[in-house]
Amino acid sequence: MAGPMYRKIAEDLRQQIESGQIPPGAQVRTEIELREHYGASRNTVRDAIKWLTTLGLVETRPGQGTFVVRKIDPFVTTLTADPRTSPGGDITTVYGEDPDGESWERQARDIRSTDPQVEIQKAASSVALCLKIAEGSQVVSRHQRRYIDQTPWSLQTSFYPMGFVMHGAVRLVEASAIAEGAVRYLADVLGLRQVSYRDWIKVRVPDPAEALFFGLPQDGRVGVFEIFRTAFDQTGTPMRLTVSAFPTDRNEFVVNVGDVPPPSDKTGDVPPPSDKA
Repeated sequence: MAGPMYRKIAEDLRQQIESGQIPPGAQVRTEIELREHYGASRNTVRDAIKWLTTLGLVETRPGQGTFVVRKIDPFVTTLTADPRTSPGGDITTVYGEDPDGESWERQARDIRSTDPQVEIQKAASSVALCLKIAEGSQVVSRHQRRYIDQTPWSLQTSFYPMGFVMHGAVRLVEASAIAEGAVRYLADVLGLRQVSYRDWIKVRVPDPAEALFFGLPQDGRVGVFEIFRTAFDQTGTPMRLTVSAFPTDRNEFVVNVGDVPPPSDKTGDVPPPSDKA
């Protein structure tokens, strides 16, 4: 095997990982054990581990060691939907890869969300800008953690002007899910009909709380998609801002434009970020 020693070590470990000899989640030999096994220096072994880390095959946990990364079947979410007919209610199915890795099909998955954590806050500048209200105005925030097959999938926070509560939408401040969905609830109670929404998507480094919840490496090499969804009522006025964070190692998105055939292959049919909050 030609090439520098660290690459030879990394290639040998890669083959062990990909063959299943070192299974997902298992700990790789310690640095001292690798040095003795390969007759290599400390720096050579460290360079080999760095190479495997760059390939996304292992991760180093401070004070614990180096572990084989667990691969997660991606969850495919369709971001586009008719806001007037699809309020974004329960998610019942997602798409995932078959065990043989050759085809994609709809699979039932265990999907759940925590009860919303409700707070009354002063609107930060980004929230105020999206909702077109004064910075510092009171808003209701409803925060949820979301899981698929017990794997942390996304974090979601929805913001509503406090005026909605003052005009009768009191369930917004209750720490429980709104069964029919917040979009339908606001239409029934306040006559506000969601007719459109705008998604603004960016990728960033997860903050410490997100890295802990999603189980991401602390070095930031796995990012999160952050989606700002601003929904508008029939007058063109912003009525809701939903901010969702999705880790990039387990999420993919589909955007449909025009008359698109039913999903197939590597596409999903999951409603957009839930409006139940």
